[in-house]
Amino acid sequence: MTENLWNDTEAKKMETMLEELVYRSNLLGSDRSVANFGGGNTSVKTTEKDFRGRDTEVMWVKGSGSDLATMGGKHFTSLRMDDIQPLMERDEMTDEEMVEYLGHCMVDSKHPRSSIETLLHAFLPYTHVDHTHPDAIISICCADNGKNIAEEIFGNRFVWVPYVRPGFKLSKMIADGVKNNPEAELVLMEKHGLVTWGETSKESYDQTIKVIQKAEAYLQDKIKQQNNFGGQKYEALTKEKREAVLAEVLPYLRGQVSDEKKMLLTYSDDDNVLEFVNSRDAQSLSQVGAACPDHLVHTKRVPLYVDWDPSSEDAEALKEKIQDGVASFKEEYEKYFERNKNEDDEMFEPAPRVILLPGIGMVNTGKNLKMANVSGDLYHRAIEVMKGSTALGNFVSLDENESYNIEYWPLELYKLSLAPPEAEFSRDVAFITGGAGGIGSASAREMLEQGAHVVLADLNEEGAQEKAAEFNQEFGSGRAAAVKMDVTKEDLVQKAYETSILTYGGIDIIVNNAGLATSSPLEETTLDEWNLNMNVLGTGYFLVAREAFKKMKEQGTGGSMVFIGSKNSVYAGKNASAYSSVKALEAHLARTIAAEGGQHSIRVNTVLPDAVLQGSNIWTSEWKNERAAAYGIHPDELDEHYRKRTTLQVNIYPKDIAEAVAFFASSKSLKTTGAMITVDGGVPAAFAR
Repeated sequence: MTENLWNDTEAKKMETMLEELVYRSNLLGSDRSVANFGGGNTSVKTTEKDFRGRDTEVMWVKGSGSDLATMGGKHFTSLRMDDIQPLMERDEMTDEEMVEYLGHCMVDSKHPRSSIETLLHAFLPYTHVDHTHPDAIISICCADNGKNIAEEIFGNRFVWVPYVRPGFKLSKMIADGVKNNPEAELVLMEKHGLVTWGETSKESYDQTIKVIQKAEAYLQDKIKQQNNFGGQKYEALTKEKREAVLAEVLPYLRGQVSDEKKMLLTYSDDDNVLEFVNSRDAQSLSQVGAACPDHLVHTKRVPLYVDWDPSSEDAEALKEKIQDGVASFKEEYEKYFERNKNEDDEMFEPAPRVILLPGIGMVNTGKNLKMANVSGDLYHRAIEVMKGSTALGNFVSLDENESYNIEYWPLELYKLSLAPPEAEFSRDVAFITGGAGGIGSASAREMLEQGAHVVLADLNEEGAQEKAAEFNQEFGSGRAAAVKMDVTKEDLVQKAYETSILTYGGIDIIVNNAGLATSSPLEETTLDEWNLNMNVLGTGYFLVAREAFKKMKEQGTGGSMVFIGSKNSVYAGKNASAYSSVKALEAHLARTIAAEGGQHSIRVNTVLPDAVLQGSNIWTSEWKNERAAAYGIHPDELDEHYRKRTTLQVNIYPKDIAEAVAFFASSKSLKTTGAMITVDGGVPAAFAR
C-alpha cells in the first residue's frame, strides 16, 4: 500500500511556494509506483513581483526532461498566467504553436522549457495540481472496463478522459470535464494516469495518496480472487542457477543487442518479475503493448519474450533462442518503423530494451547503466499494471500507430536531447586489476571521466570498495564496482568476471595491472621469490587475459586489453632477475594475444612505465629499500635519482600512465595492436632497439 510520506516538520522549513513544490514533487517521485522516472508533473500558482515590481500571477511547473524524485528549484519553469489564460478561448493548437507560445510566457528565459503538460495545469482553476502515473490508477485506466470500475470506486467524483496524446487538446478536455462536474475530485486519463489538486500543497499531496490507496485497496481484493497472469507455467531456477546461466549468456546477449553501438545490460529476478515471466499468459500479455505512453521511449512498444523452457533446455539452447529472438525482434521493429514513419524520422536502434526469460527473470538494455535500470524500473511498473488490469478485465494498450507516434514524438525526443553527449567510454565496461592501487585507480578515474563504467578488481577488497564508493559519489551511482580477486587463482579470476558480467552485462576493456616487485642479486634469489613473481605477474596476467579473451570473443563486439609492463620489460634491471624476466614475459604474452585477437577485433597493447612511486603499494614495500640499495643511495633519494636519470628530467605519476592506458583503450588507437609505449621520462638504457 502506498504510504503518505508528508512530514509537517519538514514542510514548515520551506520558505517559498517553490520550495514547497519541490518538497511535494520529491515525495511523489520517491515512490516509483506513484511516479515513473521522468514522468508526472506538478505545479503551483502564486503571485510574485515581476522585473518592474508589479504583482504578477505566476505558475511554477516542472520543466521538460526532469524527474520528480530528484529535481530541485532550478528544474521548474515560471510562466505568466495572464499570458496563458487567453489560450482557453482557442479551439485547437498544434504542438509546435504551443511550445513557441509558452516560450513567450516564461518569466525567465534561462528557465528550462516547460513540459508537454503545462497547459493541463494552467487550465485547472486550482492553486496546486499534481499529475502522476500510479500503478493502481493505470491498471484501471488500461482495463477494457476501466470506466465502470472507476464508478464502483469513486462514484461520480471523477472525470474520465478518453485517451488523447498530451498537449493542448487533452488540457482543454480535462479543464472542460472538471468544469462540467463540480463534484469531481480527480481526473482519470485513459491509458495514461491521474490528476489531483488542492488549495494547499499538503492538500494536493494528501488527495493524490488518498485516491491511490482507495484504488489499491479495491485492486488487492480483486487480485486475491484469481491466479495472476493465468497461473504458473514454469518453475524459477534457483538463485545460484539463475546467476550461473546469466553469467554464461549475458555476454552473448550483449553482442546480439549491440549493433553499431554497444549496450550495457542489467537484470532483475525480483519475485514479481519471476511470477510474470513464469506465467502462462506472459508471452501473449507482454505483446499487447506499453502500459503507459511514458514507458515507450525507454522500453519500446513491446519486450522480447524468449520462449525457453528452463526445466528441459540448457544455456546453449537459450543462446540459440536469444539469437533467433533478437534477430526477429529487430526485423519486426524495422517493419514497424517503415509502416508508421513520418517524413525525416530516423530509426532508433532496433534491438529490444526489455528481454523476458522464463525461469530467470528480466534483462534490460541501455546506453549506460542508468538507462538500462530505467527500462527495468519502468517494466516493473508495466508488470504491476498488467496484473491489476487483468484482475479487473482485459489489459488494453495504445494501437500501433499511436505507440509509434509517442515513441518518435518530437516533444518526447526533446527530453532525450537534454542528456549530455556520449563520451569516449560511455558504453564501455573497464575491468582493472590492482584497481585499488595507484596506477589502477588513476586509470579508473581517467576512464570514468570519459564515461566508462569500471570494475576495480583487487586482492585488497576493502581498498577496492573504498575507491568504488568514492568514484560512485563523484561520478554517479553504479559507475564503479569492486570485486575481490587473487589473479593467481583460476577459480577466483573466473568468479570476478562472473560478478562483473552480472553487474554490467559484459567486458570491453582490460587493464592488466595487478603487481608486485622484489629485488635480489641472482645468487640470493630464492625459488619462492622467483615463483612469486612468475605467479602474480606471469600466470596472473595470463589468467586475467585468457578469461577476458573468452568473454570478448563471446560478445563479438571486439575489445581492448592494456598490459602494464615496465621499463624492465625491455631493460635488464640489476638485482631484479625474477621481476625483469617476468615483465619481459608479460610484454611478449601481450603480443601473442594480439596476434590471435586481431580476427575478433580484440586489441592488446602494453604501457611501459618506470619508477611510479606515488600511490603505489609496491613502493611502500621492501622493494623501495632494495632498489635504493642496488643504486647505493638512501631510500628517500630514490625520487630524485629516478628524475635525474631521465632525459626529460621528470618524475612519472600514476596519471601519466593512466593517460597512456586510456589512449590504447580508446578509439584513437583502433588500428593499433601488439604495440608498446614507454612512459618513463626517457631512460636511454630502455629505448626499444
